[in-house]
Amino acid sequence: MIHSTWATRPTIKKVKCVHTNAEKYIVNNVLTPGNVYEVKNETDEFYFVVDNSGKVGGFYKDYFEEIK
Repeated sequence: MIHSTWATRPTIKKVKCVHTNAEKYIVNNVLTPGNVYEVKNETDEFYFVVDNSGKVGGFYKDYFEEIK
């Protein structure tokens, strides 16, 4: 049950939101283009970030670019 402790886990990296143009879901309520978000977990397809609501949510990687 790793997902129950994501909010308190250390940040893996930070990513910048580049767009909120979602095909299926409404993400502009919880992501803002230009904002930097903390990644708490990552899979091949998703970043799990602390979004604007203060909760951890899973979003497709194509909404973000990695900060180097």
